[in-house]
Amino acid sequence: MNRYTWRTLLLEAVMVLTAAAFAFPLYILVNLSLRTPGDSAAAMVPTSDPTLANYADAWRQAGLGGAIVNSAVVTGLSVLIIVVVSALAAYPLARVSAGWSRVTFVLVMFGLLLPFQLALIPLYQTIRDLGLLGTVWSLVLFYSGLQVPFSVFLYTGFLRALPRGYEEAALIDGCGPLRAFRSVVFPQLRPITGTVVILNTIFVWNDFLTPLLYLSGSPQQTIPVAIFGFVGQYTSQWQLVFAGLVIGVAPILVAYFLMQKHIIKGFAGGIKG
Repeated sequence: MNRYTWRTLLLEAVMVLTAAAFAFPLYILVNLSLRTPGDSAAAMVPTSDPTLANYADAWRQAGLGGAIVNSAVVTGLSVLIIVVVSALAAYPLARVSAGWSRVTFVLVMFGLLLPFQLALIPLYQTIRDLGLLGTVWSLVLFYSGLQVPFSVFLYTGFLRALPRGYEEAALIDGCGPLRAFRSVVFPQLRPITGTVVILNTIFVWNDFLTPLLYLSGSPQQTIPVAIFGFVGQYTSQWQLVFAGLVIGVAPILVAYFLMQKHIIKGFAGGIKG
């Protein structure tokens, strides 16, 4: 049994302070979401007369039910496409040592260097010409293309450190490259796949600019765009904004707490790989 020393006490104090620092923004968010419109007290002061009516008003006025469904559809389809395309693309890039593989990898990495704002107008015109403006498919197409280079980078690095023993045994037993990848290699990519899923889910779920650009004026809105409807040029309903933000972040927090163990293992495995 380990002794309780001053070093243990110091570590516990640091952890408590760190937890308090991370929890402070959440406290401010919930505290402001419970206030009435006329309450002008400082954000850190606890609300004297809290009300839950803001949550019902935000849900009804912003149509958050439909917005959550749209965000879930966009996030789910985008992350699925990113995982499948990135894993399949990274496999030959990591295993083949020919010149074309290195050149292709460098070309894919250019996608990380160029800010997507440079291509914002051409992409908007392309989406418009395809007739996808105002639909969730425009976002799925955009996110799938935008996040694949970073995901290919993660998968390629992990695959290069992965032993080839099981894979070569499967090929000797008669497996084709695609079946060897699906049955032998991809299950070993579970840690880095968890990392890719987590990073892309957070990015797609919280993105505001792209849905505002592609879905503006459409009834198919995601959560950030639906909440933005409470902010106007002359008046803003901040209590509804904060209540909407709490509702919007709740699915991600619930998913995190339910999958906390797998998420931490995924990050640890991804970093190690």
